[in-house]
Amino acid sequence: MRFDVLTLFPEMVDGCCGFSILKRAIDKDILSVNTVNPRDFTIDKHKKVDDTPYGGGAGMVLMAQPYVDAYESVERCENSLTVMLSPQGEPLTDKIVNEFAEFDQIVMLCGHYEGFDERIREIIKPREISIGDFVLTGGELPALCLIDAVSRKIEGTLGKIESADEDSFSNGLIEYPHYTKPREYRGLAVPEVLLNGNHKEIAEFRLQESLKRTKAKRPDLYEKYNQKKANK
Repeated sequence: MRFDVLTLFPEMVDGCCGFSILKRAIDKDILSVNTVNPRDFTIDKHKKVDDTPYGGGAGMVLMAQPYVDAYESVERCENSLTVMLSPQGEPLTDKIVNEFAEFDQIVMLCGHYEGFDERIREIIKPREISIGDFVLTGGELPALCLIDAVSRKIEGTLGKIESADEDSFSNGLIEYPHYTKPREYRGLAVPEVLLNGNHKEIAEFRLQESLKRTKAKRPDLYEKYNQKKANK
């Protein structure tokens, strides 16, 4: 999987990809993360990439020319997807993450300031993705969320691909509780069913715990899960 990130702050992306699971996957050539700075493509002698909005208003708008030229400089493979990180986009879900993991390349556009000149959307025609109903300073943090989430679905990134299969939301439910050593801590013991080695009983326990947690914490997901089961 190859990620190409158009950003005015490549250090943010490069820095976060230099640790933990992402770094190991990059070192093994399972993933590659490349940054492209639109500032390198501006024709403005002062290296400007933004300007005041037509019609007035607060903030600065990212200019079309540097972003479109930067985007067109990226070599794209046949199985490629372009994503714009934007609070206007469709909410990122595990279902979308699984869909994105089927691509060989994802090109991401990170905004800043007041947002993109609309002609960037009209020319590039990206798929817009949001990580929530709130506004951040720039698109770099959402881009990193997307990189991390998609990378977990790529075989070889995690120790076992089952690790991603058992994450919260992978089956429409919140994940079951986890325990490790010691068996008892401050009077709280590990449930006996997890110690008996009966895999069928363990699986059933974990399913029931997932259902219980989902019902309590995310009743919307619980309702969707039950509707899906009823329609099968």
